[in-house]
Amino acid sequence: MKRKYLEAGKIVGTHGLKGEVRVDPWCDSASFLTKFKRFFYCDGTELKVISSRAHKNIAIIHLEGVSDVNAADALRDRVLYIDREDARLPKGTYFIQDIIGLKVIDIDSREEYGEVTDVMKTGANDVYQVTKDGTDYLVPAIPDIIIERNIDDGIMKIRPIKGIFDDED
Repeated sequence: MKRKYLEAGKIVGTHGLKGEVRVDPWCDSASFLTKFKRFFYCDGTELKVISSRAHKNIAIIHLEGVSDVNAADALRDRVLYIDREDARLPKGTYFIQDIIGLKVIDIDSREEYGEVTDVMKTGANDVYQVTKDGTDYLVPAIPDIIIERNIDDGIMKIRPIKGIFDDED
């Protein structure tokens, strides 16, 4: 089931004296976070953004009502959330939080391989960790293997290559 609010990053410190916070992005990039006009806390409290910019791998964000370094420092270690409806993802792109928990099924044999328990960023392509009965398997997230992701139904259909789920040489 899709969650309304998704973890976006964590406030890790302050920037300057005027109330800006440094946010470690838990998404593809700091620049992705700068596109949002509002964030939320886990309880649903809305935080309006006055300004934001990317600085190296950190987002510098000025939130409404935070006007000095002391107020900004009081927010340290708070997790920021986005409303999924505020985000625009390119076709074929998914939130990691939506991928984790999907049931993985062989598209041809209908065999169930387990569920996605982690998504690893490797550079060339993502790799999904699929866990069944305490055993982890690594599945490359490439079009030849991942045939369908149905987030709404909680299912991922794959066509695995030899060696992923068996001990063949």
